[in-house]
Amino acid sequence: MLPGIGVFGTGPVVKVLVPILRENGFKIEAIWSKILQDAQAAAKELAVPFFTDKIDDVLLRRDVDLIFVLCSPNLHAQISVKALGIGKHIVCDKPAGLNQVDALKMVRAGQYYPTLISVINHSFRFLPAFLHMKKKLEENYLVSPMTLIDIRIQCGSLFGDIDTFDWKCDDTMGGGALNLIGSHIIDLVTFLTNQKAVRVHGIVKAFTKHTHKIKGIRQITAPDFCAFQMELQNGVLVTTTINSHTVGSTFQQEIMICSSTAHLVVRGGDLLGRKGDKNAEEVIYLDVEDLKCPLPNSFLPKTFIKGLCKMVSALREAFLPVNEKAGWIKEPVCSAANFEDGLYVQAVLAAIRESSQTRQWVKVSIMTEQPDKNELLSAVVRRTAISMS
Repeated sequence: MLPGIGVFGTGPVVKVLVPILRENGFKIEAIWSKILQDAQAAAKELAVPFFTDKIDDVLLRRDVDLIFVLCSPNLHAQISVKALGIGKHIVCDKPAGLNQVDALKMVRAGQYYPTLISVINHSFRFLPAFLHMKKKLEENYLVSPMTLIDIRIQCGSLFGDIDTFDWKCDDTMGGGALNLIGSHIIDLVTFLTNQKAVRVHGIVKAFTKHTHKIKGIRQITAPDFCAFQMELQNGVLVTTTINSHTVGSTFQQEIMICSSTAHLVVRGGDLLGRKGDKNAEEVIYLDVEDLKCPLPNSFLPKTFIKGLCKMVSALREAFLPVNEKAGWIKEPVCSAANFEDGLYVQAVLAAIRESSQTRQWVKVSIMTEQPDKNELLSAVVRRTAISMS
């Protein structure tokens, strides 16, 4: 029997996710928002029977066994840790919390309750094009050793659909291109190559300070542009540019992995490759699969939504009776990003921000234990300085 679901958040991802969950047979039992009126409006729009602005009202419901944490990052750790502690499965949005301190709390909770599903919503891992790319890499399509990964993301404004100033406008609250898109890219590189970054160099900029709806005293501090390089454990260089200044443009992505003799590239949802003396790229996978469920109009990329559909399908399979009876409930979602992956992503994000401030290469340092209060205060001061620079 599929678990009942409690959803934290009422944003665009929630409005896309709920129809996908229902199409896969899940029942959404409750929805939460920090503002009660928002929870009520979302519950009415999405036909959810219960709404609240109190966290425990969702977590303690007996008909809720799977929690989707899709609210602001400052609440990710609080909700996830508490939910795991009372035996609920967790799917948490990216990035894992606000920083490594939050992510480490989530890691510890996940380790303490290993039988529960605890994953991060990096849905690109489930996109067919990337699964085929990973397989081709494992089959040695590149022939010679990998040398370079070049990633370019272009999209419209990250703030165009926001009516009032909220966390997505504030860098210190988890908003902006680096957190919302860069976190996906950092995770995807590790998923495809099984390699992690050892040092980074980057620049993070908040060019847009106001929009026609967000104006006055408060300014947008969340970055709308970032470019960074990552040196992986095997010496491969990753170059990434995320640009949200393409006016009226839809989401475009190009992820190219190169060797001296061949390359693989995902453009949108298609995978192409070229090697040897071939004059043109060959089509390895063409994304012609239609989404099976009706979705509301959304600015979210089609590739993200399709990956989300595939991830939800994997979750459904995980909870089928045959898996529960056999005791391998996690097997269908074993390729999903876990909380340890979320901690690594936070470490890379922190290093990129520091590099943007110092204009130097910065070593990626993954936290293994909680810092003392003085270290936490210093980290907050550095983060604030970076967001204001």
